[in-house]
Amino acid sequence: MGDHFMRPENGFIPALRWEEPLEGPVLVLLDQTRLPQEEIELVCTDVQVLVAAISSLAVRGAPVLGLAGAYGVALAAARGYDVEEAAELLARARPTAVNLGYGVRRALAAYRAAEPESAAEAALAEARALHAEDAAASDAMAGHGQRLLEELVPGGGYRVLTHCNTGALVSGGQGTALGVVLAAHRAGELRRLWVDETRPLLQGARLTAYEAARAGMPYTLLADSAAGSLFTAGEVDAVMVGADRIAADGATANKVGTYPLAVLARYHHVPFIVVAPRTTVDLATPDGASIEVEQRAGSEVTDLAPSPLGTQAYNPAFDVTPPELITAIVTENGVVSPVTAETLAAVCR
Repeated sequence: MGDHFMRPENGFIPALRWEEPLEGPVLVLLDQTRLPQEEIELVCTDVQVLVAAISSLAVRGAPVLGLAGAYGVALAAARGYDVEEAAELLARARPTAVNLGYGVRRALAAYRAAEPESAAEAALAEARALHAEDAAASDAMAGHGQRLLEELVPGGGYRVLTHCNTGALVSGGQGTALGVVLAAHRAGELRRLWVDETRPLLQGARLTAYEAARAGMPYTLLADSAAGSLFTAGEVDAVMVGADRIAADGATANKVGTYPLAVLARYHHVPFIVVAPRTTVDLATPDGASIEVEQRAGSEVTDLAPSPLGTQAYNPAFDVTPPELITAIVTENGVVSPVTAETLAAVCR
């Protein structure tokens, strides 16, 4: 079962949290499909509701999907459901984001290793540990990324172009790429955040603009196809994006539309920076061609306008940027630059 309710309190609403009311443990999600018009929470009492929330993008973003996967295993264990079956359902809910499977495996391993009477507690403890690690990683990436910006764009006053959504909505902390931008803003060094709409689901227009507005950032929203004119006018100092999976060679899958930005950035000699935690790096995937790219329903494209009845749509959720177009990858362990299989592996160790 699941339930929606409005949260009356002001202040920051986390992307997800674990609660234990009298009727039993639940995982509470901020429903990102309802933002920015409504701040509505979705209460997951079983894994089927959580899987549906993941599939519908009510909860999305690589790091927080890892947390959702781990908490989902803990939820199944606490509620007395088949944990192995729940783990399988969760792990295949979305194929591209590697963090989802990582979170599931960590909580499942803790569950299996514990005595039966303490297995549910062990799974929950592992989910909470992953949550704390992700928050710490967010802080570390913000520091590394801010120092990298200072190095690449001397003088401050950064004009940063971003794509999709990479803030606290995707993280147990302040986020990935948007976490770096937030650190620059708090230091008084952000001149302008350029926010791509991010088609087809407008996650930039809905979610990044929502987070930027709440943080008081100077930001401007633009159509994805307008980014080229900003580069031509010399209005972009750096491109900063997140990632859903980074292959062993450094090739990076991110929300569709990222690859064209990398091409534009290279042509205009603008740094292109990927910010992602170590858990997003998948050394078992050798290269970009090996990354499975999620294909989503064509209705996400055709229903926006809407298009004429019967129109077919090509709707990949992600595209893959090759490592030679990436200036640097920022992780909590440090900065990878130049981006090669060797430098990536070294930082991940």
